Amino acid sequence: MTQHELALLAGSISTITFAASNVPMLGKVWRTKDLRSYSLTYIALSNLGNLVHWVYIASLPFGPVWLMHGYFTVTTFLMLILYLRYRPKRTRRKTIRGRNADIFQTQEMYAV
Repeated sequence: MTQHELALLAGSISTITFAASNVPMLGKVWRTKDLRSYSLTYIALSNLGNLVHWVYIASLPFGPVWLMHGYFTVTTFLMLILYLRYRPKRTRRKTIRGRNADIFQTQEMYAV
């Protein structure tokens, strides 16, 4: 096996591995519509980073990296759409002080 074939095989395997790692996350978000563990800033910056990274990817010959980055672009864009569609409700945290000053209970109050 030549060095080029080995590099192509490694690129193909990593593409499949990275793509497969996103499937459970997307499946859970699609099923539950629960995106509370994600921040809009993270998703927006991921999309921006993907767009800027395409400048570099476009300079490379077509290969596994194109497929992997195309997949990441689609999945992060889909996450942005799902986040905006099923945006978590804004929460307000209220701290209730008990008799003992050292004890604090936190109660989440959802804005309507």
